[in-house]
Amino acid sequence: MLRLLLLLLAAAPAWAQPFPSRPITVINPTAAGASTDILIRAMAPALSARLGQPVVVVNREGGSSSLGTAMVARAQPDGYTLLFGAAYSLSVLPVIRSDTGYTAASLEPVCQAFVNTMVVAVRPDSPFATLADYIARARQGGLTFGHQGVASIPHLAMVELAQVAGVALQDIPYRGDPPVVVDTLAGRVDAGAMVLGSLRGQNLRALAVFGAARNPALPDVPTVREAGWDVAPESFGGLFAPAGLPAPIRATLAAACEAGVADPAYREAARRGFQPAELYLGPEALAARLHRDVEAKARLLRGITLER
Repeated sequence: MLRLLLLLLAAAPAWAQPFPSRPITVINPTAAGASTDILIRAMAPALSARLGQPVVVVNREGGSSSLGTAMVARAQPDGYTLLFGAAYSLSVLPVIRSDTGYTAASLEPVCQAFVNTMVVAVRPDSPFATLADYIARARQGGLTFGHQGVASIPHLAMVELAQVAGVALQDIPYRGDPPVVVDTLAGRVDAGAMVLGSLRGQNLRALAVFGAARNPALPDVPTVREAGWDVAPESFGGLFAPAGLPAPIRATLAAACEAGVADPAYREAARRGFQPAELYLGPEALAARLHRDVEAKARLLRGITLER
C-alpha cells in the first residue's frame, strides 16, 4: 500500500504542486527604462518576497508592445509567465492589426498596478510656449511629433487631437518613450507625446496633459481640455496572465500584486512616475474596466484614421 501511494504521488501532475514552486517570469513589452519597466522592476522584489520565488523581469519590446504580449498569450496558463503591460495591448492592437496573434480574450487580468497620464512636451528652447501655439503652427503644415509606437495611447491621443483641432501632424513612431525623449530634446521632432512619468529627470517642457484634471505633480500645466480640445484618452494596466489561469493561482498572484503595489519601494517609484495615489484593482474590477476600455477604444478607432 505504501509503495502504491508513493507511486501515485510521484505521478501527480505539475498543477498539484504548491504554487509557485519555481521562478516566475514577467514580460515587460516595452523598452528598458520606459515607465512600466521602472515600475515592474520596483515591484519585482516585493512580489518575490510574497511568493517565495524569484520574479524575473524580461523586456520584449516591439510591435507597439504586441510582441511581448503575444509571448504571454501563447504561454501555458500556469502562473509562471505573466505580462506587465497596458490595457491598450488588448483593447487597441488586436482591433487595428491582424498579425498580433492574440485577442483581448487571450489574456486575463490579475491586478491593476498603474494609471498613466499622457503629455505633450517640447524641448526647453522650443518656440511653442503653449499647446495652442503648437496647433496654430500646425495649421501651416509640416509639424512632427514622436510617440512610443503606432496605436499606442500617446499616438492615439495626438491623432485624435489633430482631428478635433482640424490640423495635420506627421507622426514619427519609436520603440518606447526613451528614444522619443532623446529626439525631442535634440529637436529631431517638434514635440513628443509620451507617458507623463517619462518626463521625470528630463529637461523637457510640458505643454499640456491628456486628462480630466491637472496632475498634482505639475499643477501649472493645463489639460488639453482646458486648452480647448476635448481629448482625454486613458491608459491603465498591470499584471495579466494567459487565459485559463486556475482561480487559486490567480488569487495568489492578485494578493502578491496588492502587496507589491503597497510596498514602499513601489509607492516611491509610482510617485516619481506621477502615478495617482490609488492604483490597485483586483481581477474582477480590472476585468470590468478592461471591458469598458475595449468598448471605448472601439468607438474611438471607428472615428479616426491611422496611417501605418
